Amino acid sequence: MRNLSPPACPLDNGTKGASDGLVEQLRPIHPERLRGTAGCETWSVAFSPGGTFFAWSMGYGVVKVLSWPLPGGEAGEGRDAQQTDTVPEKTLNCGHTVWGLAFGPRPKTHPGAIGHATDKLDEDAQRLLLATGLNNGIIKIWRVSNGEVMFNLEGHQSVVRELVFTPNGTLTLVSGSRDGTVRIWDLTTTGKSCHTLLCRGGWVVCCRVSPDSSMIASVCNSDNRVCLWSLRSYTSMKDLAVHKQRTVSSCDFSPDGAVLAVGSSGPLTSAGWRVDLWDPYTAELLVTLEDCCSCEAFMTSKTVKTLCFSPDGLSLALVVDHRALRLWELGQNTFVMETDFTRFHNELCCTFRPQGGIIATGTRDGYARFWKVKPTVLSLGHLCRAVLRYSVSTHQIRALPIPQKLLEFLTYRDIPKSQETYCRAHRR
Repeated sequence: MRNLSPPACPLDNGTKGASDGLVEQLRPIHPERLRGTAGCETWSVAFSPGGTFFAWSMGYGVVKVLSWPLPGGEAGEGRDAQQTDTVPEKTLNCGHTVWGLAFGPRPKTHPGAIGHATDKLDEDAQRLLLATGLNNGIIKIWRVSNGEVMFNLEGHQSVVRELVFTPNGTLTLVSGSRDGTVRIWDLTTTGKSCHTLLCRGGWVVCCRVSPDSSMIASVCNSDNRVCLWSLRSYTSMKDLAVHKQRTVSSCDFSPDGAVLAVGSSGPLTSAGWRVDLWDPYTAELLVTLEDCCSCEAFMTSKTVKTLCFSPDGLSLALVVDHRALRLWELGQNTFVMETDFTRFHNELCCTFRPQGGIIATGTRDGYARFWKVKPTVLSLGHLCRAVLRYSVSTHQIRALPIPQKLLEFLTYRDIPKSQETYCRAHRR
């Protein structure tokens, strides 16, 4: 363990190898007496689009921005001195609890590069921005290069829970708040105008933008639906409804935009968490993934706190209560990675590094942890499907004169429709 710079976020190397895939963890700089108290939570972690910066809301209104890979860390290849010193570590004092983080602008994805972004992608730190969503409803926009506030966005009346820049290279920011609205901000206009979408079902706890920047998916805390909105007309497109007794908690688009993963929780008498994979174009349910039913009731996780697709679109990372972080590969009934829930059971959020290989999580006591993901050799079929589906909708695929099996593969209908997972103790 050593300090990165004073005041430090200690790099806790003592945990390396302690659990599946854990390679680093960062401890918050707050006094020991404050750890574990309300306000110390890490509600959000984020990598920059080029993967060269990492931001972490360490609690009590403080955000730390670090160069990636971490100095002296093992979670990536080393960088030369000139790169490391270009933008030193920044500490951003936001003054209020930080709930959401987002780097922007996010460059338009090149279909042929899905899952194969270069580790040496040039990223202009002078142009890179960081948005922070606060519990007083204000969004602060920071310039990463100097750690200074550029301007504030005001309009939300409650906690700004979610932030995401559209992945098309523009300075369009989407925010979701506990005031029940999703707002779309154009950061290039005078006065920073916005469009407001009124959601039904309580607080907005999650919002995501499709890879082609055509749709927004929003989730509310007391609703059993995911609402899909047009980012072109700012109107409602359709709703995806899970079972009426379940509550949706999180969602994410696959990198090609052909699948929308939806995490939900049920009543206390239900079996546990569930993840549904939907076709966002046709509103058809493709796959249902359920928690291990072989576990005793007290071992069963009830809630999917958050989920996100891997950059290659082949895996889905889940943060669930009791069992911390899990990594599921589409079509499998066991997990590629499953952390030791007796040691790591308080994760709140997760995100992949855009270049893959690392998952970052934030914890209830203010830590940031980094988990190494085993490399996967992608099949040629999967790569071709990802490239095609990035720009071709399900309706267009169905109109093609192709064999039925190929049609099912290209529309993700070749995966078993109902899958029960097995934890490490009950693998078959």
